[in-house]
Amino acid sequence: MTTRHFVFIVLFALQYTGLNAQTDLQTPLRNEINSKLINNEQYTMDWYTMREDKKIMIAKIFTEIKKSKSEVLITTKVKMINSTSDWIDSTRAKLPNFLPIAHSSFNGQRDMVLQFGKTITGYYLRKPANEKTAINEIAEGSYFDSNIYPQLIRWLPLKENYKTSISIFDYNPQAGKGIMKAHIKNTRKDIYKDKDVWAVEVTDDITDNQSTVIFYIDSKSRKLLGQEINMGARKMFMELSAD
Repeated sequence: MTTRHFVFIVLFALQYTGLNAQTDLQTPLRNEINSKLINNEQYTMDWYTMREDKKIMIAKIFTEIKKSKSEVLITTKVKMINSTSDWIDSTRAKLPNFLPIAHSSFNGQRDMVLQFGKTITGYYLRKPANEKTAINEIAEGSYFDSNIYPQLIRWLPLKENYKTSISIFDYNPQAGKGIMKAHIKNTRKDIYKDKDVWAVEVTDDITDNQSTVIFYIDSKSRKLLGQEINMGARKMFMELSAD
């Protein structure tokens, strides 16, 4: 083997290793999430749907992120325009690996509380029928709470053509699903409202990958500036509120 051939093989091996260094599946046990990018913050988004080529506001979404040395707490409140009932979700996870601790979700139709551990416990309450179901499930494997994964995307090492999957747990008594995946299909540089952003295209198994969400994330601050949601012929948007 000549020196030239040897150098070529070494360079090829280094390039191949670099190309495959990206983690294929993000889990609490093994992930590329940078918890140092998390800041305490509050922000509001306006949620629109398209109707006959017109943007119609349907809700405001209030998000608060609180970070301590050992945990992160994320709370969202969805205030629908034509409803007196808010949708309030919160999720707690350990730092720095984002191992889920608890998830609660309350709205006019149902309440749900999950406590994560070796066994997932809690309850699911259907309000119209007042039917309460105890939750006691064993979920094998390593996973994040499904409620946190849209935020985790902001803290991944985003770059051109970045792709990965995220292991998540989602409780749905009707669908009978547990551990699933969210998929970052593509990442590209873009301009959103005059700011340099990462446009991150995402699907997930919760919707059977039938809907696509594009997250517009400020490339410097990693703040979420907007979302575009495509569900077949239906399109919706979320934008930072000017209020």
